[in-house]
Amino acid sequence: MKKKSKLFPIILCGGTGTRLWPLSRRSFPKQYLSLDNEKNSSFLQVTIERIRNLENADNPIIICNEEHRFITAEQLRQINIKPSSIILEPSSQNTAPSIAIAALKSISEGYDPILLILPSDHQINSKDKENFLRSITKARDAASDGNIVTFGIKPINPATGFGYIKSKYSLQKDMGKPCKIEEFIEKPNIDLAKEFFLDNRYSWNSGIYMAKASILIQELQKFTPEIIINCKKSLQKKIYDLDFERLEKKFFQECPNISIDKAIMEKTSLGVVFPLEIDWHDIGGWKSFWEKSPKDENGNVLIGDSIGVDSRNCLINSNSRLTVGLGIKDLIIIETNDAVLVTQKDNSEKVKNLVNYLKNINRIESEENKKVYRPWGNYFTVEDSAHWKIKKIQVNPGASLSLQLHKKRAEHWIIVEGLAKIEIDEEELNLKANESCFVPIGAKHRLSNPGESTLIIIEVQSGSYLGEDDIIRFKDMYGRKVL
Repeated sequence: MKKKSKLFPIILCGGTGTRLWPLSRRSFPKQYLSLDNEKNSSFLQVTIERIRNLENADNPIIICNEEHRFITAEQLRQINIKPSSIILEPSSQNTAPSIAIAALKSISEGYDPILLILPSDHQINSKDKENFLRSITKARDAASDGNIVTFGIKPINPATGFGYIKSKYSLQKDMGKPCKIEEFIEKPNIDLAKEFFLDNRYSWNSGIYMAKASILIQELQKFTPEIIINCKKSLQKKIYDLDFERLEKKFFQECPNISIDKAIMEKTSLGVVFPLEIDWHDIGGWKSFWEKSPKDENGNVLIGDSIGVDSRNCLINSNSRLTVGLGIKDLIIIETNDAVLVTQKDNSEKVKNLVNYLKNINRIESEENKKVYRPWGNYFTVEDSAHWKIKKIQVNPGASLSLQLHKKRAEHWIIVEGLAKIEIDEEELNLKANESCFVPIGAKHRLSNPGESTLIIIEVQSGSYLGEDDIIRFKDMYGRKVL
């Protein structure tokens, strides 16, 4: 008896989003950011919450970069989501290999599920959530019939920052039903964009897809067989790492670096576009973020501890201190604890080039954040000097750092919040808020959180060398290399 098709949400969680620097960086990219003053949810979390009540859907499959596995896991934990799997890509090879992995993985379970493929960094107005879910439900029939459905957004202006989909017929005539795709168009110039805006056959390419896993595999095999060959091998040789599935690196990197549009959508006869009339945004840069955001009476978007005085049409985003714009116009000011961006609004598309420039002059701020995620929690570097460093360390409930020692530094630990279980050589301590201890150079030590709430400590390091590579591990519950 044929098994009933399941619906698997596939969340694509790769990419770096350098146009949103200095908030988005390689170590903490766009999809993990929260740019909402009130809800404080990241793009990834909102994407998952949006489909939480999707009818007859399984838990999502998350595909993310290996480097971001702990950030991903922590953000899922925060919203109480247990995914079907978290698949780790050893490198970024664009969307086609990622989707191939998802299709092969899902069909290996003995099903031929319908995959709902969602980018993790899009924004959809919460008021349109139900409309979005209804559209997904309607489009499911077309996917069940063997079509590859892509969702087209009705343009609200002649935008040049999006790709376009040309359908065979006017989408206005039959809204709510899929239509055969005639052509994909790359980001157009303004003259073409104006033509497309007035022609009801054109819609913005959302990058959201729905299709049977077998159909995606079939079309990839037809048009880009090397992707299927290498993804199969990479999956076969995957290893399990805690709650993660780590793909084999060599074969995955032999996949062409190509989008799903280029790989099959521009070639297949099975493509249909389903129209979406929703408030949708692909936040590609700071100007587009300002455009979509609620503004005050002077056209300013003010986030965090920010103030605009005699200022108009500005974006001021403050993350660590009071930031004031006085008598300014059409500026973007993004403040973080280690970098500040100030640019004309119309110049913000060049931020990507700026990041490349910073890389070329070896500025660590181009890619790294002061906050670093680990399997047990995270740490934030408050102050950093040649021979001393101050960190704020957060340890999740039930988590434990490795049993370790340092050859070149000592550590002072001050408990700020929560309960701490501490091992120093043969001594065991149980400390609470406002209590402290000292870890000498060369002492074996371990920090654990036995409580039910987050443990927060302040760590003061001192010594001749303070690099993160001065660590010898003896025991570790996360599979990291030990002595």
